[in-house]
Amino acid sequence: MKKIVAIVREDRFTIVKDALSDIGYPGMTVTVVKGHGSQKGITEQWRGRAYKTDFIKKIQMEIVVADKDVENIIQRIAKEAQTGSIGDGKIFISPIENAVRIRTGESGEKAI
Repeated sequence: MKKIVAIVREDRFTIVKDALSDIGYPGMTVTVVKGHGSQKGITEQWRGRAYKTDFIKKIQMEIVVADKDVENIIQRIAKEAQTGSIGDGKIFISPIENAVRIRTGESGEKAI
């Protein structure tokens, strides 16, 4: 099993969520986060004045999946989240040792 953490733009989140649901992965944990990458924020205009925003609001999605589904899910997230502009986000993949469904006591891939 693997844990996929994807950090995407707010305006792309619904598109990514729907795409994952379409391929059979509707379950995820979602957190609203703020941060910046190497671009260190963005400069915006408001009422004719420029101001710098250091931390940009993003959506962090966490999904635990079977090993066989990892590449398909990563490709789908990348395809749907990509705008071609700086700040499209990142995807991180980590191994998961085990999972336990509290309600039934099932463990391993059966729990996801």
